Amino acid sequence: HPTRTLFEIKLTEGKNSQVRRMSAKVGHPTLRLIRVAIEDLQLEPLQSGQIKEISQNVIYKKLKIQR
Repeated sequence: HPTRTLFEIKLTEGKNSQVRRMSAKVGHPTLRLIRVAIEDLQLEPLQSGQIKEISQNVIYKKLKIQR
């Protein structure tokens, strides 16, 4: 099996395709990409399979979206 490298990238702007292009350019093609946060919404500390319901109002407020 080839060696696998795990690394974390924090972007203030961008898209999944940007991360894939950047990692391929340095010789580490992306095999799996996991988004763990968007703005102030984070998946931690949820465990695999665990669900947390978030109201639309909370999502709008955290993502700073005006209605």
